[in-house]
Order: sequence, then C-alpha cells, then structure tokens
Amino acid sequence: MDYQKEFSNNLLLEAKNLKVLYAEDTLSVAEAVSNILKIFIKNIDLAQNGKEALEKFRKDKYDLILTDINMPIMNGIDLIEHIRELDLHIPIIVISAHGEQEYMVKAIQAGIDGFILKPLDPTQFKNVILKVLEKTLVYKESKKNLALLNQYRDITNKASIISKTDTKGIITYVNDNFIKISEYSKEELIGKSHSIIRHPDNPKEFYKKMWETISIEKKPWEGVVKNLSKSGKPYFVKTIIKPLLDDEGNIIEYIALRNDISEIMSEKKQLLSYLESTKNSLLIMIQIENFDILDKFYDAKTIEKIESIYGKTLLDHMPNNKSFSRIFTLGDGCFALLEDFDEADTSYSKKLIHIQLAQFVNNVKESTIELENIEYDIRVIVSYSFGHNNLYENVRYGIEKAVEENKNLIFANQLLEEAQDTAKRNLETIQMVKKALDNSRIVSFFQPIINNSTKEIVKYESLVRLINEEGEIVSPYFFLDVSKKGSYYTKITKRVIENSFEILDHIKDNISINLSVLDIENQIIRDTLYKLISKREYKGRVTFELLEDENIKDFRLVKDFIKSVKSIGDVKIAIDDFGSGYSNFERLLEYSPDILKIDGSLIKNIETDNFSRNLVETIVTFAKKQGLETIAEYVENEKIYNILTELGVDYSQGFYFGKPMKLM
Repeated sequence: MDYQKEFSNNLLLEAKNLKVLYAEDTLSVAEAVSNILKIFIKNIDLAQNGKEALEKFRKDKYDLILTDINMPIMNGIDLIEHIRELDLHIPIIVISAHGEQEYMVKAIQAGIDGFILKPLDPTQFKNVILKVLEKTLVYKESKKNLALLNQYRDITNKASIISKTDTKGIITYVNDNFIKISEYSKEELIGKSHSIIRHPDNPKEFYKKMWETISIEKKPWEGVVKNLSKSGKPYFVKTIIKPLLDDEGNIIEYIALRNDISEIMSEKKQLLSYLESTKNSLLIMIQIENFDILDKFYDAKTIEKIESIYGKTLLDHMPNNKSFSRIFTLGDGCFALLEDFDEADTSYSKKLIHIQLAQFVNNVKESTIELENIEYDIRVIVSYSFGHNNLYENVRYGIEKAVEENKNLIFANQLLEEAQDTAKRNLETIQMVKKALDNSRIVSFFQPIINNSTKEIVKYESLVRLINEEGEIVSPYFFLDVSKKGSYYTKITKRVIENSFEILDHIKDNISINLSVLDIENQIIRDTLYKLISKREYKGRVTFELLEDENIKDFRLVKDFIKSVKSIGDVKIAIDDFGSGYSNFERLLEYSPDILKIDGSLIKNIETDNFSRNLVETIVTFAKKQGLETIAEYVENEKIYNILTELGVDYSQGFYFGKPMKLM
C-alpha cells in the first residue's frame, strides 16, 4: 500500500509539468473542472469548442487532451477523430454529462483513454487521471529514450564501421562507413562472409580464436584486425564483435563495431596486437648490426632503401625455406618475424630453432645488398623468444644483451624477468646509497703508494667505501656504477673530496683522488676543486687520477680542467688503468699527464705472462723517454715488486705494502 501511495505521489509530481488542452463550451463547468485539475496540473489551456481546440492543438504541443462531447461548431467526437489523425498516442479523456451507451461507444471507437461523468466525483476523477498519467508518462519516457537511441545510432553510424552477420557468419547488414573503407558496394557485401576483406597476413589461428570466442564461449571479441580493401589497400581496424542472444541464450546474430586506426597503427603496435591475439608464438627480432653508423653515414633516402631491400630479401636467408606469416619493419634497422609455435611439434624443436637461426646469421654474413651499383655488407644480431608472455620485451632485452656481450644470436626467454630483478637490485642499491649519504656512512679508505727506490710511503690513494646498516664495508664495485643512474653519484664524489682534503690536514704525505669524466663535466665539482687546491696548504700535494672513459662528450673541457688545476694548485695528473681498456697514446697528447698508472691486469700476471711483462716494459720505456713517472697497482708479493723494480717502475701500490684503511 505504501508503494502504491508513493507511486501515485510521484505521478502527481510529474503531472504538474504537463500541458493540458481542455475543450468545454460551458464556462462555469470549465472553471469548476479547471479548479479541480489545478490540484494536479498547473498548465491548462481552455478552448470553448472543438474547432478552437483543434486549432490550438495544431499550433502547440500538449501532453493530455480533456474534452466535452456536446459542443457547438465541432463536437467532441469529431475533435477526437481529427486529433487522432494527427497524433495516435496523445492521451484523451472525455468529460461529459452524457453517460448513454451510444456516446461511450462512439468515444471509445474514436480512441479515448478515459471517460468521466459530470458532475465530477473527485475520487473517480483522480483515479482516471492517475491511470492516464501513468500511460502518458511511460509513453513520454519511451519517446525520449527512443529519441536518444536514434541519436546514439546516428553517432555510432557516423563514427564506426558496422556490420552484422547471421549465425553462420554471412553478412546481413553493413553501414556506409563499411562500404567506404572496404571499397565494395552493399550488393557485393550482403550475402558474403567477411573473408571478402580478409588480409593474407593474418594467420588462421587468429580467426580461429576469434570465432571460438564469439560462437562457442559466446563472449565479445576485441582486437586489431588487418583487412584488405577491394583495390588491394591494407587497413587496420580496432574491432569489437559481440554475439546477440535471445532469452534462452541462443545466438541470434553477430554485430561488429570497428574504428579505422590505419594512420596511427605503427608496425610495432601491429606486432603487439598480433602477440595479444595468439596463444603461443615464436618471435624473432633481427637488428642490422651497427645500424647507427649506417644511419649517420648515409642520407635518409638511402637508409630507407637499404631497409626496404633487406626486408624484402630477409626470408631468402632462412634455411630450409622457412616461412613466417609476417615480417614487421620496426625501424632503425630492426625487423621482427612472428609465427605460431607448438612445443608439442617435435619437427620444430627449440634446438632446431637455434641451429636454423645460427645458419641464418651466417647466411646474411656471406651476402650483400646491392643498391645503385654499390654493394653493402650487412651483419645482423638476432634475439628470439617463444611462448605467450612478454615476448616483445624479452627479444628487445635480448638485442641489448647481445650487443653488450658481442654476440650475434641470443635466446631471450626470461630476459625481462632478469632485467626486472636487476632493476629491483639497483633500486635497493640506490636506497642503500641514499641512507649512507644521509648518515655519513660514505667514507674514504686510503691505500699507500710506495717509492720503489726507498720503499717509503709518498702518497695515499683515496678510495671510496660504503658502510651499510649492518656495519659491513661495501666495495664501490657494488654501488658506484648504479649511483651514476641517479643523482647520488655527484654527492658521493663531493663526499670523497671532503674526506680526502680533510685527511691532508692530518698527514704529511700527499693524496691521489680518482676523477671520472662525469665528475669533470660537473660545474659544481670543478668549482669545489678549484677552490680547495688554491689553498696554500694543499698546493703540490694532490694528484688527480683520471679514469678512462670512451664516452667523453667534451675533450676541450677536460683539457681546460687539466690546465687549470695544474696552474691553480700545482696538481699532478695521472692516467689510471693505462695499458688496458680504452688506453691509447693519443690520449696522452690530449691530457699531458705527469704519471702513468699501469693497469692492474698487467701487473698481477707479470710473474707468468711474458706478454704482460713485455707490455709493462714498453710502457716504462716510453714513460721515461717522455719524462713521465709510472705507478704499478696490484702489487701483491715481493716477487712482483722485484720484477717491477727491475723494469724501472717508479712507484708501487698493492696489498704487499698495505690494504686500503682508515687514517683517522
């Protein structure tokens, strides 16, 4: 009962906004009925006869019609018939003193919704009004919803590419956008399957999975589809296909909505879309080796031609005529091959894949690309992975790892997981460094450097260490390179500089400090060093050991720095790790060093390796002719020390004379 009362109240609230046309020739009756009506409805328009009411109806919009039957000029029955010719749905209530069957039959035949006898009974009037209002409001809401649906349909039709098919996949409807992009006429499409626009690049497994999803699982399918127009032009559509079901869950038809994404669909995006739609795949990434050098040497047009020619002939180098469903050109000399992979298929095992790809790499190596009568030698790096998850990320990391390890072929499964583990460890290391900096646990240990003639300590090398929360001493090997990836490396260098110059105040010997190119390129570090070495008590007591780096951005800046520190603070310059890595004699001309610090890898093998001994001897001979001093590091026993003394090395550093330690 409460529900019915609430429902009635809601109807009455809605009724206040309705507009009513009331036709009544007797003014006193019209006023009496209007007064009752105004309890429910505010907006009432009166007409004194049927003709006037019809004219008003034609000019304005009404939600409800009330009319008497006996009226001059045009009676109520005629009025109702005229209105029904104009509007079949508007509710009409007859209010009349004539309750004879003849009048009621005529009114019903004319299409009324209610009949109220005069004089009005308020309760009867309210019940009839509520009944008609309910019908009126339901119709009004339905009309509103239908209008909205029509607008939605129009918008969807204009924005989307739409088709419908029967349960067998035969096209039953296409909109104008479908006709336009496919370049087929409506007559050519209706009655056909979607295979008429199927692109051969799409693997059979792709469509099989799509059909299973919508027809067997009865679920919507979403993905990117490459189609082929009538003229042979490929296009890409982002697609959703939904099965429409009856009340019993049976499929009635399928409807597909698509959006054209051809202009924004890069080859990489296409590849990722294919990977999402396949269950188990083999993905091979092929990178032209040293492509960045080619890119710098040749113009963009030539590079584009080289990529195009190689992409077209790529599969020619595959052994046993191995074919792939698609070649993706990813740019910057990178290509990808994709095909379905069934681990149960023993004819194409993981071992065989590796053998065939190794043969492919070798075949490419032995071939050339000819462009405008010029032959180009091409070498490739290949990374491959199979399965379903993270294939693209795995092969991408595989290419990076192959370059780092100087390999041409790498199996890349699990590389993303390894990279994520490395990233996690790096993050933990960064956190450790931050805490150490915040709590003054970045410290300097000092290792003595001995004059080989006197065996006396002449200086100490400042070596950074980190004390972790457990009080353990951590070597820079575990945190220094990682620190370069963030903002903490410069803070570590500043702390080492502070520690080193502080120790100079407490010892009589000199100090040697390591500086990387990254340090020298930092304006704050340079200014700090200029200020410190200019102090009288530090002049002539500092050596900067320059760590070799192939990534020097500005040689002039480094040369100017060396010139400045020598002038300001009588600083000596040593080249660290000389004889290994990127060391070369040209760098000596650039740096004008005072000291060559011979790389430890040569020193620790000098007892047994003649090559190391001869190379050290050559370095010492060269240094003496140039007036340079030499320091040998990794001197771990007396025999090594004696050999170095015999060869003429000036200074020694290593565990034989002392481990790195605190001096304060």
